[in-house]
Amino acid sequence: MAEVVLFHHALGLTPGVTGFADDLRAAGHVVHTPDLFEGETFPTLPEGVRNAERIGFGEVIERGVRAVEGLPSEVVYAGFSLGVLPAQKLAQTRPGARGALLFYSCVPASEFGAAWPDDVPVQIHGMDRDPIFAEEGDLDAARAIVAGSKSAELFLYPGDQHYFADRTLPSYDREATALLLRRVLDFLG
Repeated sequence: MAEVVLFHHALGLTPGVTGFADDLRAAGHVVHTPDLFEGETFPTLPEGVRNAERIGFGEVIERGVRAVEGLPSEVVYAGFSLGVLPAQKLAQTRPGARGALLFYSCVPASEFGAAWPDDVPVQIHGMDRDPIFAEEGDLDAARAIVAGSKSAELFLYPGDQHYFADRTLPSYDREATALLLRRVLDFLG
């Protein structure tokens, strides 16, 4: 079974994020859920993003890097939206990375290196009409990673929700999440 580090979205380490981690644990995986916001959670995306801006996106990433210092290097890095930033950096730069799972977000591989590493498989998941994922450059970045890597997959789901796999939010899409979870479990297997 895999060992996974799952980074939360801009709302913080919410019950929806820990619930997803519990789904992975129920399948036999070891899952770590670092809290990059030191216990703070937010009810809306704008409030969470303002908090991340206050902290600084670079600091959010570095908190993620510090959170894995005591863990083995052979882990899969996963992140929801904002959590993609530390997950993607670690998957691209920390030796031994076993893979990456990027949910609702993706940045160009050039943010953290020359290209996506060929020996690190990655799955990128998002909704095809999510205004953040599809219209702010994340989908383009995901397509570029897939085009430049032998071990990258992009999965698009019909819909316009950003946090569609967080079962505690109104944006939750049960059908899309079930498919996402099957794909993730196959990847981890």
